[in-house]
Amino acid sequence: MRQTVPAELAGFIGRERELAAVAQLLADGRLVTLTGPAGIGKTRLAVRTVRSLTSSDGTDVRWAELAGLDLPRLPELEAEFLAALAGRETLLVLDGCEQLGRQAGALAGRLLANLPGLRILATSQRRLGLREEAVSAVPPLSLPAAPADPAVRMPVADIAGYAAVRLYEERARGADPFFELTERNAAAVAALCQALDGIPGALELAAGRSHQYAPGQALRRLAADPLTFLAGGAGRGTRVDAERSYRLAPPAERMLRERLSVFAGPFDLTAAAEVCGFGALTRESAAEALRELAPGLLADGGPGRYRLPLSVRAHGARLLAHGPAGDGATAARRHHERCRVLAERAAQLWREGAQQEARALAVGELPELRVAMNPLSAPGPAAALEIAVSLWFLWSACGLSEEGLRHVERALAVHPAPRPARALWLAAWLVASSGGADGADPLLVEAWSAAVQEGEDTCLAYLAHVRGAVALWEERYEDAAAEFREGLELLPGDPEFGLGREALQAGHTMALAHTDPASVPVEDDPPVGAPVGPQTGPQGGPKTGPPRGPADPWARSWTEFAHAIVHRHEGRPAAARTGLLHALRTQLALGDRLGQAFSVELLADLEADQGHYVESARLLGSAAHIRPAAARAPRAEGLLRTRLTPEAFRSAYRAGSRTPLRRLLAEL
Repeated sequence: MRQTVPAELAGFIGRERELAAVAQLLADGRLVTLTGPAGIGKTRLAVRTVRSLTSSDGTDVRWAELAGLDLPRLPELEAEFLAALAGRETLLVLDGCEQLGRQAGALAGRLLANLPGLRILATSQRRLGLREEAVSAVPPLSLPAAPADPAVRMPVADIAGYAAVRLYEERARGADPFFELTERNAAAVAALCQALDGIPGALELAAGRSHQYAPGQALRRLAADPLTFLAGGAGRGTRVDAERSYRLAPPAERMLRERLSVFAGPFDLTAAAEVCGFGALTRESAAEALRELAPGLLADGGPGRYRLPLSVRAHGARLLAHGPAGDGATAARRHHERCRVLAERAAQLWREGAQQEARALAVGELPELRVAMNPLSAPGPAAALEIAVSLWFLWSACGLSEEGLRHVERALAVHPAPRPARALWLAAWLVASSGGADGADPLLVEAWSAAVQEGEDTCLAYLAHVRGAVALWEERYEDAAAEFREGLELLPGDPEFGLGREALQAGHTMALAHTDPASVPVEDDPPVGAPVGPQTGPQGGPKTGPPRGPADPWARSWTEFAHAIVHRHEGRPAAARTGLLHALRTQLALGDRLGQAFSVELLADLEADQGHYVESARLLGSAAHIRPAAARAPRAEGLLRTRLTPEAFRSAYRAGSRTPLRRLLAEL
């Protein structure tokens, strides 16, 4: 037993709140356990806690480092404790209780029973399991949001205040005196801190190599081979720690850790049991093993949700790949099936009109869904495409079109011929909606042939919708109306996937707004927020009217956009503005970037019509980063360049580009 507290470890950053909480728990009880994965900072927090107590009230502290202790020596150590601490008011720190397994709790219980003046502060990757135990989970350091692109410039001020970044910067300067956090590397540092889970020990290891690798290089090496990058070094939360904690775990927990590596993000007890509970590890034993493992995992996304630290996941994945025949493939298939059901559930919510709920479900499970859409995994490319198609709304209507297209193209590239019609439709739609109409043509041809061979009337209808949308963007409004009419005629009464009738109806209404605005019944607009459904119009095609199916707020936002075109044409700018602002509320809530771009540019037209040229230019600036790169120049832009000086236009445009759209709309 060490008689003195270890020297205080460097890098104690961002733990002031936890320090106060632990001190209070020790004041209220006799047994406090600091839990968390390796490298999270349990020992550092214990050191700082006892030093704070000794400096404030002279607490007598004894420290016991349990790492490397042979279990046969445990009775000898217990006898030493009893002899040395009898009759004394003492705080005993038991550091590394996971080394003793279940015997750690038994030891603490006997010591507390025989030494009435004793308090214990334990650090462990698992609970001790005593009734009087107060558990304090040590969280990761605070983290900035992961940037969309680690290579882009980012203001240093956006990340400098986060504890994980502060620790990384401090340690990087220790390893490389010339290291500096700049706009060039800030995004990479933020991404690196996220990838390392905000675990201080792992951050220190990465920062300690800053003289070898710039943050971007370190991030790439970490992504390519986490175990190699995390091997060695003086940090904790690394490969060595992952291997050590694995060896200390009982067989059921080892098996669970391996199988949990199929999860890319957070999971709960139900998900873990569903995916990992098979063969020798039943669902019940998987659930029990997770309860034991939970204190050594990262909490993520609310009570009862956990995530494996990167080093633990990478170690488990390697063991799973080389483990008992079929275990890895079985876990991957079960994980995929769970994701398939989740994706279909989200799609069903979307069809039922609970679209923000559908988006939240899909986005919350996106780390897992991305894994399941890997066409090279055990389930294969067809299974990956099934999930991607179910999530069409996430790509098309919720602002993730580029990611969706990557998933679909990657799976289509390795899918044997013939390729499925639904996936080809989705690829064509995502290419076209990003402004690449020419690139969509070969996909449309192949998709049409596949849909005919498969008897996929729904897919044929949606291909007509794609052609209609392209015609709209190219201002071929008669062609667009004809395509949308064809799509509505082909679409079954209750399509089982995809856009749905109201979205096709919205497209047809947009075409009519240009070709025959008098046929669009804007006078009979339903109340704000009401759904839209089909009815027959004077041109033989459907037009807006009472709903016949589930509400579709997304489709309704496009219909409101079409109605605003008609209102503007008929000289009712106030009505057009009201409809557009309501459409934008839906589009902003769902993240529909394409819808936002179209609505904002029409709103800019309205402002220009009223002579509000500066406001119009600000609106165009706000839409610049969300409009498709291949889209035609906004109509208002030409007028504004004749009404404003070049300096005034550029100034207003730049001001709009720097202003969040929600705030800009509130200012108009």
